[in-house]
Formats: sequence, C-alpha cells, structure tokens
Amino acid sequence: MLKHIIIYAAALVTIASCSDSGNDLSDLKAVGGKRYGGEFRFMSPEKVSGLLPIQAVDIYTQRITSQLFDQLLRLDPSGKNVVPSLAESYTISQDATTFTFKIRKGVFFHDDDCFGGEGRELTAEDIKFTLDMACSGLPENEVSWLLVDRVKGGRDFYNATKKSFKGGGVSGIKVTNKNTLVITLAEPFASFDKVLTYGGFGVFPKEAYDEYGKDLKKHPVGTGPFKLKEMTASKIELERNPRYWRKDEFGNQLPFLGTIIMTYATDKRSELMAFRKQKIDLVLEIPADDVENVLGSLQEAQAGKTVKHKVDSKESLSVSFFGLSHTNPAFQDKRVRQALNMAVDREMIVNMTLKGEGYPLLNGIIPNSDFYPANQVKGFQFNVAKAQSLLAEAGYPGGANFPELIIYVNGKKDSDRHRLAKGFADQMKANLNINLKIKLCNIEERNKAVSSGAAAIWVSGWIADYPDAESFLSLFYGGNIKANSKFVNPFKYKSAAFDKIYREAASESNEQKRQKLLVACDQMVIDDAVVIPMITDDFITMINSRVRDFETNSLEVLDFSSIFIKEPK
Repeated sequence: MLKHIIIYAAALVTIASCSDSGNDLSDLKAVGGKRYGGEFRFMSPEKVSGLLPIQAVDIYTQRITSQLFDQLLRLDPSGKNVVPSLAESYTISQDATTFTFKIRKGVFFHDDDCFGGEGRELTAEDIKFTLDMACSGLPENEVSWLLVDRVKGGRDFYNATKKSFKGGGVSGIKVTNKNTLVITLAEPFASFDKVLTYGGFGVFPKEAYDEYGKDLKKHPVGTGPFKLKEMTASKIELERNPRYWRKDEFGNQLPFLGTIIMTYATDKRSELMAFRKQKIDLVLEIPADDVENVLGSLQEAQAGKTVKHKVDSKESLSVSFFGLSHTNPAFQDKRVRQALNMAVDREMIVNMTLKGEGYPLLNGIIPNSDFYPANQVKGFQFNVAKAQSLLAEAGYPGGANFPELIIYVNGKKDSDRHRLAKGFADQMKANLNINLKIKLCNIEERNKAVSSGAAAIWVSGWIADYPDAESFLSLFYGGNIKANSKFVNPFKYKSAAFDKIYREAASESNEQKRQKLLVACDQMVIDDAVVIPMITDDFITMINSRVRDFETNSLEVLDFSSIFIKEPK
C-alpha cells in the first residue's frame, strides 16, 4: 500500500456540542489531564460495504472494524509485542503446539436485538465460534488461510463447511470451561500468538449470526470501544460503547471520544477542501508535495492561520506491487514475468514518477524490518538488454504479438497508484514495446476482475497482518489458492518447492534456521517472478496538537480507543 499521510484538524464543533449525537458525556470526568467527548471525522477513498471481521481484509474496512471488535490477543501500540485482550493471560506448551487462554470476565457484547436488547457477557464459547467461522469454507470467510493448515482439524472443518456451517466446530479448538479456551496446532508454531492478533479474528456472537445470516455484515455486534450507530451509502457513524471493558493507565474507562464519522471522498481535491474548511479531522494518502496546499503557506503560518500539529513517521510494513495472473496466457511463461521485472527502473519510478514518494523494492517482496533481513535476498537488476532477450526467447521479439493488456488500478486519477501504473506502463512501452492500458476503478471492481480472472495485471498492496515475514509469504502459498481468490494468492502461483520450504519455516522452532527458510521462500518468489515488486514506504502522520495520545505503528493500524481532544493553550 502506498504512503498515507494523516492530518488531524480542529473540528468545527466544541466537545460539549457533541451531545446532539445522543452520546452526552458531559457528566463523565477523566483524570490525568484527559477529557471525554468529541466528534472525530475522516474520509475514505474506498467504499466500505460490510463490517464482518472475517471479510475485513482491506485496510479501509479494517479502520472501522478495529473500532467495533476485539480479538483474543492484540499488539501493543508499537505494533511489535503481543499483549492480552479478550484473553487476560495465556500459556504456550513447551513443544509450541498447545495454546491455553484464560478468557477475561466482565466483557459484554454491544446491546443488540439478537440478544433481545441488552448485550450479554462474553464467554470462551464465543471465541471458539468466531475461530470456527474463521476456519470455515463458507464463501463469506476471507481469512481461513491463516488458520486451516495450522489448527488441528482446521482443514477437515474447512472442507466440510463449504456450503453450510456445522456444529461441533474445529477439533483443535476446545472450550474446557466458561473462561478457558485451548487451541491445539497440527504442527509446532511458536509465533501463533502473533497470528491471533489479526483484526480479521474480531469476536462476534453466534446469536448475531443466527439472527442476521448473510446480512450480518450490516449488523456488527462486537465488544469493541465503539458500536455502529448508522451505516448508509454516504457515511458510517460510530458511537461510544459505554460498557467497554478497557481502562487507561489512570483508571479512566475507554474510549474518550463520543462519536466517529467516516464519509467518502469523491476525489483527493474534495477531501483536501473538506479538511481546509474543517469539515473533517483526518485526511489519508496525501502526497508530500501537497502538504503545503493542505496546511497553508508560510505566510499563513506566520499569521497564525494554520493548524498547530505534530509529525510522526514510521517505517511501514507495506509493499506495493503489480499482481500477475499465472493462468493468463500472457504470464504463464516465467521468462515474460522476468522480462517485465528487469525492464522497470524502480528507482526512476520513485524519484521521477512518484517525486520521491516511497523506496524502491530492490531485494525481495518483504520490506526490511527489525524481524527480517531483506538484504539477504537478491532482487531484480534493471537490465533492458536482458529483459528484451528473455521476451524474445518467450516468443515476443521486440514485443511483437504480445497482447495489449489492461492494468486494473483501484485509485483516482493522478493518485499515487495511478502514477505508479502510468510510470510502469510508459517504461514497458519504451523498453519492451509492450502496450499496457490503465483502467481506474474502485477496490470492489478490481477485486471482481482479479477473482474472475478478467485481470491479467493489477496494482496491489499488502500490509503485514502481524509482525512476521510469514505474513507476506502466505500470499504465495499454494494451499491458500481458492477458485475465486482475490486477496491471498490470486496469482494462482503453484510451486511444490516453495510450499515445502514455507511449511518447514512454519514448524521450525529455531529462529535462525526459520529466518533462512523464510529468506529462501522470498528468493523463490523473486526467481520465479511471481509478481513485480515496486515500492515500500513510510507511514507518516500529521496530528493536530489538540488530538492527544494518538500513536501509530508500522502495521498502519489506527486505534481510536485511547485518543482524546484537548485544545492547546
């Protein structure tokens, strides 16, 4: 995913005026200098059509579902360490195959008609039901790939539930009492707790599934800090959950905000204008050269007309690449895929086309981090002559007879994604005489084209679901291929050698040996030219000084549960 710059601006209304939302917090007093209340607004460039965690696999949906649902475990604000959530504690067996969780008491689901009104207390059965659903073969489940081959009995349950959900659930997920859950793995995997922090495992009750069925995505019932107030074609409005279980370090009950409202931007200009007029508090994906246009000129700043703000930057665990359909005749020959990878000058794309936005991916598909040595992977070198030779060997000398293809791009005109695709297409024409057209679309249209096989090439992005290199490599595992895959291995890449090393890495307990296996997998993705890696980026935020306690991390997760609004003096 490309760079996101986030800016918080002063809202037009005061904290007290938010009482008209039906969430009057004027009687609540916080200690430690914090305050309750306030309305927080931002925009999304993509429509969010459903709020079911097991379907929330894109970052736009997750920014909402993460406020509505809690997982068994979560990551701390740094995004690096696993901490308790709905499980107040857990233990791992010495052989790393059995994980035992003590479920927190006093946690309640949101009030909802599926309970007859008042939300009931969470139990271990709710977590088992959610994880069983996440292992199912149901069409609405998009996260099975994370669990089915790891949890004992997961694959059997997946195969048995492709048409309907079945009672009993996964054999390796057991409830031993009301507040104890035991998960048994098929093979040792010491980092399984990291996997369970993924937002797609947000816990929801069976009553909601029974009540709403396929419409459950419009009726989210979780235990999170906010609950759904309204979801329309033009906005999603969340309101504070007054029964939320978490407290901050001062003993204040979270969350502090009264309301969160997300609307939709028709284009970047309209979003920026809304920010300037202080109709929204949060703006995403602003190119760095537009920051001055958003904040105002130096003269305006000197006159005190601009917003006081703070800037934060994190190395993002995100990558942008071109996905390739291996079932499309144009890309079935590895030499063609290699030729395209060698014919693109990634550094020129970053420096010229994107005007310095991002960093070229010159090694593997996984960005460098404190948990992965990306520099051990040998990436593609820009070599036009070699690329032309490979294309000729594949039967397309000088680009002759190569089909004209369409690049599907989920983005607006002149957005970073559009510029990335245009720069790539220009280089393919100049260096290989290949003609690529660009089709701008929304994310649903792109996903439909990918899953149906209509798209031969498309712009894609991936952010780590949890802080581990495996989160990236799972994209290429053959066992994750579905007939209509649109997120995980939509390329239909099949390699027995890759799958073997990937499985070995998953069960390897020695971290040094595991890293070598992961590097070997990454190298294989490059050698087979599965996709065309392009850039990684920073996650940069600009925060209005009145917005306090907002933290970011490399996973680009947005947590609104702890922020509060306090105007600077």
